[in-house]
Amino acid sequence: MFKVCIDATPVRGKLTGIGVYTLNLINALYQLQESENFILDIYFHPSVKNWLKRNLSTPDLLTPYPQVSCLPIPVSLANILAQYSPFILPYFDKYLEQPNIIQGTDHYIFPYKKAAKIMTIHDLTFVKYPQYSTKIVKGYLERIKRCLSWTDAIITFSENTKKDIIDLLNIDPNIIYVTPQASRYSPNYLNRQLLYDHRDVIDYYLYKPYFLFVSTLEPRKNIITLIEAFEYLKQHYKIPHQLILIGKKGWNYQDILEKIESSSFKEDIQHLDYISDELVAIFYSQAEAFIYPSFYEGFGLPVLEAMTLGSPVITSHTSSLPEVAGDAALYIDPTDYYQLAQIMLKVVDNSTLRKEMINKGKIQANKFSWKRTAEKTLDVYKNLNL
Repeated sequence: MFKVCIDATPVRGKLTGIGVYTLNLINALYQLQESENFILDIYFHPSVKNWLKRNLSTPDLLTPYPQVSCLPIPVSLANILAQYSPFILPYFDKYLEQPNIIQGTDHYIFPYKKAAKIMTIHDLTFVKYPQYSTKIVKGYLERIKRCLSWTDAIITFSENTKKDIIDLLNIDPNIIYVTPQASRYSPNYLNRQLLYDHRDVIDYYLYKPYFLFVSTLEPRKNIITLIEAFEYLKQHYKIPHQLILIGKKGWNYQDILEKIESSSFKEDIQHLDYISDELVAIFYSQAEAFIYPSFYEGFGLPVLEAMTLGSPVITSHTSSLPEVAGDAALYIDPTDYYQLAQIMLKVVDNSTLRKEMINKGKIQANKFSWKRTAEKTLDVYKNLNL
């Protein structure tokens, strides 16, 4: 039997991609403990704000788990100490209670000397496309390079991202493991009661057909090209559709909001901020098509979610997206709004194609599950524990 400590720091507040991954992985690993003969403990770093307030309480989403510890130093401060005063960090080892393996889940791993260490790298946008990254995220590169000096293995989520890590960080491919993610939804997630409970929202937004986008509003997601394609279809083909954008405001989103506000069709472009998983699922399930024209993705989880819940998917032919969507999506050049518009029109005009895409999408999504993610992650643990 061996013991694993996994960093659950991203599981706080309103979860976005990294938090969704971390929480689902923890839950799936917990189910495997007894049959696979290992112990899973959870730890988290406090935010700087909470640390200054001396608030080291367990985040709400982690309270159901029996063994949760606080490593009482913010990641940013631990990173500074690693650079200037590394001799201080071993003081915090005692909070991890002697694991055999620790896994960091967000481009960082604490330098606990007595355990094998795994760092999770979600993507290298901040290296490959710095123009799509905030100053804070750009600082990840320095932190990652520092962590690599004590990292024994790297987990990522696609072969494309693995190749980026090898090429851009000059890493030995033998220590990089690919553990694909999965949808937060099951195929039977929606039911009559859930739809009934949200009937007011359905009546308000879903009274006419719509195209859907789900993700954070930021430049990398290429939302302006999607709006331009939508405007082209409204102007030249008089389609009755709406465009619904679901996602919290990320960074540098002002251009997107200005594009919506200046659009001749702004009454048909809706932006919904962070909403419940249940509502997102309903929007996925009723969409004429889900459009994800992102320039670059480490995995592309919204594509799987859309396919799971029966939405035809149109996405970019770039980065990891073809790995995730397989032959179930229609692909576009993310720089070409006209091509995107024509593919959107193709889906609208061809009901047979839509049904075929929906069926293929469900088959493709079924190839991924959090249990499989956990099993592949466990394989990494076992390799390090030999």
